[in-house]
Amino acid sequence: MNALRIKQRYSSAMKTARYWHMRKDGVIECTLCPRHCRIADGKHGTCLVRQRKGDELIAASYGLICGLAVDPIEKKPLTHFLPGSTTLSFGTVGCNLTCKFCQNWHLARANKIEGTRTTPKQIAKTALEAGCESVAFTYNEPTVFLEFAVDTAKVCHERGLKTVAVTNGWIEPEPRKEFYVHMDAANVDLKAFTDRFYQTLCGATLQPVLDMLVYIRHETNVHLEVTTLLIPGWNDSPAEIDAMTKWAVVNLGPDVPWHFSAYRPTREWNEATPTPLQTLLDAKSIAEHNGLQHVHLGNIGLAV
Repeated sequence: MNALRIKQRYSSAMKTARYWHMRKDGVIECTLCPRHCRIADGKHGTCLVRQRKGDELIAASYGLICGLAVDPIEKKPLTHFLPGSTTLSFGTVGCNLTCKFCQNWHLARANKIEGTRTTPKQIAKTALEAGCESVAFTYNEPTVFLEFAVDTAKVCHERGLKTVAVTNGWIEPEPRKEFYVHMDAANVDLKAFTDRFYQTLCGATLQPVLDMLVYIRHETNVHLEVTTLLIPGWNDSPAEIDAMTKWAVVNLGPDVPWHFSAYRPTREWNEATPTPLQTLLDAKSIAEHNGLQHVHLGNIGLAV
C-alpha cells in the first residue's frame, strides 16, 4: 500500500446490493451490467462479488480495500483534470469482464474476498491527510462495487474531494445514472472497436461501452478521457484505429482526450508481442488526422 495505512473498521453486517430482482423460477437476476447473471442461492455472478445469500443479492466486497496508494492524477490516466494534483487510488476485488490480458488479474479474478475492511469516512480522511484533491476508484472495476463507490463519493464531496472512476464502461443504463451523478471525472477503457475483440478476449460486447461514452459526454458533467491499450494483431490495425477515432470525433467531440497505451505480455497471457513504439505513433497520427485534439501515448517510457 505504498506506506499508506488505513484503519480497519470491519462490520460483520452484510450489505444488500442494488440492481437485481427475483425471477419467477426462484433465481436472482442481477441487472447491474449487460451480463445479467442469473444466480442461485449460495452462488455468485461472473464478477465474483455479487453473491446470493438466501433471497438477497449481497455486495460482498463492500468496504474492502485491496490496493491503496497516492498517485499523480496523470497516472489514471487523466491529463486534463486537476493536472499536477495527487489522487488517493483504491480498489477492491472482482470485475464484470474476463479480459485475458488483464494487468490486475490477481484482483479482478481473486479467488477469495479478503483484505482490509474500512469505511467511506476513513477513505476520505486518509485522502485529506495525504494532501490529495481526489479519490480514484481504480485497480479493479468500480461498477462491481457500485454501492461502496457511491457511498464513498458522497462523503468525499462533503469534504471537498473530487471523485474519479477508472472503468471498463460495461454497465446498464439505470445504474450508470446513479453512479455518474457522484463522479467528477472518468477514464473509460475502450478496449477495441470490434465485437470480435470484446467477445473473444473480454467475454463482453462493444455497444454498451459506446453507449456509456456518449451518455457521459452528453448527459452528465463528468470530465471524460478514454484509453485504448493497443495489442498487436488484435486491435491495432490502421483501419480499426481510423474507424474508432472517426466515431469518437463525431460522437464525443474532437476535444475528448485519448490515450493509446502499449501492451506488455504477462505470465497469464502472452499470446501477443509487445506493442512497438511505431504502432502507437501511427495511432496518434491517425487520430490527430481525424480531428482528435488531445492524443497521448502511455506505457512506453517517455511522454508523448
